[in-house]
Amino acid sequence: MMKYLLLAAVLLVAYLLWRNGRLADRNARARPPAPPAPPAAGPQDMVRCPVCGVHLPRPDAVPGTNGVLYCSQEHRIKGGA
Repeated sequence: MMKYLLLAAVLLVAYLLWRNGRLADRNARARPPAPPAPPAAGPQDMVRCPVCGVHLPRPDAVPGTNGVLYCSQEHRIKGGA
């Protein structure tokens, strides 16, 4: 009698594992595909600070006199003197 209960328990566990795998496959197929990643930003125009030589993107630069671009306000003051 005991071996029949053990056999039934093993079969039940096998059935539950099989069923769980089928449900996971069904859910994976039902999900819509992930949206594509946004395109990477293109290259930015880089400028060089005349005081320290650091290169930085043009939108981050601090404009000085005569169109010279600096990396910070301190370097703009130092470069103007």
